[in-house]
Amino acid sequence: MKNNYHIKMKNLFIYLYIISFFLFSFGVSAQDLLYVAPGADKVVPSSTLQVELSYSPVVKLTSPAVVNVFTSRTISRRGSSFFDQMFGMRRAPQERTESSLGSGVIVRGTGVIVTNAHVVNGAEELKIVLNDRREFEAVILAQDEDIDIAVLKIDVGEEILPSLAIQKDNTTEIGDIVLAIGNPFGVGQTVTSGIISALGRTNVTDTSSFIQTDAAVNPGNSGGALVNLTGELIGVNTAIFSRSGGSNGIGFAIPGELVSRAVDSAISEGRIVRPWMGARTNAVDSVMASALGLDRSRGTVINDIYPSGPAASAGLERGDVILSIADTEINDDSGLRFKLATLRPSQKVNVKLWRGGIEKSLTVIVDIPKELPERDQKKLKGYHALDGAIIVNMSPALGEELGFDPYMRGVMVLSVERGSVAAYNRFRTGDFIVSLGKETVTSTQQVLSLLNT
Repeated sequence: MKNNYHIKMKNLFIYLYIISFFLFSFGVSAQDLLYVAPGADKVVPSSTLQVELSYSPVVKLTSPAVVNVFTSRTISRRGSSFFDQMFGMRRAPQERTESSLGSGVIVRGTGVIVTNAHVVNGAEELKIVLNDRREFEAVILAQDEDIDIAVLKIDVGEEILPSLAIQKDNTTEIGDIVLAIGNPFGVGQTVTSGIISALGRTNVTDTSSFIQTDAAVNPGNSGGALVNLTGELIGVNTAIFSRSGGSNGIGFAIPGELVSRAVDSAISEGRIVRPWMGARTNAVDSVMASALGLDRSRGTVINDIYPSGPAASAGLERGDVILSIADTEINDDSGLRFKLATLRPSQKVNVKLWRGGIEKSLTVIVDIPKELPERDQKKLKGYHALDGAIIVNMSPALGEELGFDPYMRGVMVLSVERGSVAAYNRFRTGDFIVSLGKETVTSTQQVLSLLNT
């Protein structure tokens, strides 16, 4: 037994000696094995030795650009209703400060930072703490809750901060190694590793096509960086799938393609502008695919087209199946909205569609929703059921602005004055006035005229 043990130990030392000989003889280092130069071919590790070496070169390159985002806001809470009821006391509202934290990524050396919209929503104070522990007050340049992106700015004077280049060429592949960098649970900057588990994950939110990763992502990681081994920002960590609140190996990140477009829009426009096609669609299931003559479930079918919108102007029709936009395959409405959000207003794109059993191509010029008709806001007064209501003409632009369906048409109740006749009659924001008496109405001016006759 003793001899066998010595033989095994001797063989182990010989094995380790051979490994060290090859490493030092040929000048191979951890950095050589794991750091991938931008534009280089991806290589499958040839041995466990390569896998077990360090990611530190990538971390040193990227971590200085990942920041902590601290927010605070004042919450008012009324006193106990028990005292109100028993003693007729009206206690003053109690105020407390609610704080939260998240992560962010510096994407411009001048102090432009991207994070999640849900990290900064409702923030009254916004503080950024850099990797070197310096603190800055931040302002929000723009945010979009639908795509969950916020773009922030800190004043760093003439200094150029470390920043990450955003990957926007869609070269990320399933199986690529990635690192997630953020501030989980407020413990401080943390790096976890994993792979790309899936791409194009839709139906997580209404406007989504997420990167899925098994790198550990936890609360506090929101807004942090998902980077590849070249040090590029390939995504902004946003959400996890978990029943416990902690990482279960299913994390989601907003792709760099959308992040890049949002940042550019926030800097140039002061808001995040997302083009539309003016076509409402539904995913094609197997039954519908068979009826339409498609070989499988793919694409998204148009069931409504807004008059004079980009789709209508390009010649798309109800019943057309959109197969791809700008060479990106489309399989559901979420994927369509995501792709449109990555495009620039007035950009020409090639749309492949299925119509009448034939595949066709059309050029569509996507654009921002227009305010047509004009809102023509009016406050209604008089001896009628709508006294105290404010009405507007609905348009795609107004729908996007207020968070209502941009495809709705007609006259909408914008607000209702408290204590008014309209409030008593239970009119509320978002109601549509379809007709008055027996007459169909299509504009605020028509409503006003009918009420005054």
